[in-house]
Amino acid sequence: MAPSFDWWAKGSHKGTPVVVKMENPNWSMVELEGPSEDDFLIGNTPTGQREKARGKNAKQLTWVLLLKAHRAAGCLTSIASTLVSLGSAIRRRVASGRTDTDNETDDTPSNENKTIKTRFYNCIKVFLWLSLLLLGFEIAAYFKGWHFGAPKLQLQYIFTAPFGVRDLFDWLYSRWVLIRVQYLAPPLQFLANVCIILFLIQSLDRLVLCLGCFWIRLKKIKPIPKTDAAADLESGEDGFFPMVLVQIPMCNEREVYQQSIAAVCNLEWPKSKILIQVLDDSDDPTTQLLIKEEVHKWQQEGAHILYRHRVIRDGYKAGNLKSAMSCSYVEDYEFVVIFDADFQPTPDFLKRTVPHFKDNEDLGLVQARWSFVNKDENLLTRLQFINLSFHFEVEQQVNGVFLNFFGFNGTAGVWRIRALEDSGGWLERTTVEDMDIAVRAHLQGWKFIFLNDVECQCELPESYEAYRKQQHRWHSGPMQLFRLCLPDIIRAKVNAFSSALCLISYFVKFNSF
Repeated sequence: MAPSFDWWAKGSHKGTPVVVKMENPNWSMVELEGPSEDDFLIGNTPTGQREKARGKNAKQLTWVLLLKAHRAAGCLTSIASTLVSLGSAIRRRVASGRTDTDNETDDTPSNENKTIKTRFYNCIKVFLWLSLLLLGFEIAAYFKGWHFGAPKLQLQYIFTAPFGVRDLFDWLYSRWVLIRVQYLAPPLQFLANVCIILFLIQSLDRLVLCLGCFWIRLKKIKPIPKTDAAADLESGEDGFFPMVLVQIPMCNEREVYQQSIAAVCNLEWPKSKILIQVLDDSDDPTTQLLIKEEVHKWQQEGAHILYRHRVIRDGYKAGNLKSAMSCSYVEDYEFVVIFDADFQPTPDFLKRTVPHFKDNEDLGLVQARWSFVNKDENLLTRLQFINLSFHFEVEQQVNGVFLNFFGFNGTAGVWRIRALEDSGGWLERTTVEDMDIAVRAHLQGWKFIFLNDVECQCELPESYEAYRKQQHRWHSGPMQLFRLCLPDIIRAKVNAFSSALCLISYFVKFNSF
């Protein structure tokens, strides 16, 4: 009985046309069809036809094997070159000790001990080499067919087994399996369970936030200022126009300082009720001179604006803000507005945010939403826009409506100065000074409002390197801040249980992933 070749060709056609193009040094196959079952039948075929078919099929199979071998060789070559390049990059990076904290911007504190840093990366190197060695053990054990079951392993025999029963490699691997089962597997399983719990908490939090956002949209909930406060804004100088201090912290911002200063100087607010502080921490003399000239230009146009430069730049942004708040004339102001150097508020920003403070003495912060002028620049900016849109539209808005608490975004926000002073002011103890002040203010009982319909323009990082540095600054401090704030959370006197629950869930969202 003739064998079946259905695995080779499923079609009912006969013949095996092959079209092969050979263009030295590359080969390409345009069309290839496998032989039909009739081509392999021995019975009921003339001897000449069988020999002809056999020769034709052998020639075609030879070409197929050559083409397959060529493609496999090309694939292996590309994989090998990729692995070599990756290994070289890793070796250079580890040898140089480069990390995400290298080449960091001037507004990020770096107080690490160099000796501790060197020891830390030496430990990482040792761990990597040990991991490669153990991986070699695993691969060798796989190919030699060693299979060990946990019930058969006894830790008390780790040093009592006769050394000559197995060779050295077998002995080392068996002992490694013993140690792994007894000591490494339980903590790793515990960590895996913790990660699963954090993932479930994160997923539940996202579900609750999305449901809250849908409810806000359905009921059209939004913070609305007092009716008389909105009317006072239209009544002129005798209306509700409290003293407002505007701060623009910057450091070597040569590209954006003009737009930011111009936007703030064009805010619609009585000139006698507003003071603008340009807090320049630049260490470049040329940049300092340019910013000082820009401030002088707006002073001549009638803007109430001051230039302030620190010689000793301790604390970076937090230290800059803390130094500015220590000025004697700050006591005459009731609110402080903070804009980073790349933010351009609309002229009616103060008119849409400050009225929420009237007759609301428990309100400590009004946060506006960010909008992005370059959100369609490339794929990276589009992805960032999606991520930050969820942050503002869902996280900030839902927490602001239902909890009156959310993380201060560090800019485009209006603070009641008394709330800052009551919370201890700006502290340089962490890189996330905005999150720090928000947590301490919430523990003191202050409430926050997020305005999703008030936007402040800014720019997104357009390159991966700039994006990497930004994310490093944003995510390097939450866990450190949680350790610092945990005693204050436990000792909170204002709504102790709800505050603790709110803040712990707040930190879990930042530190779980």
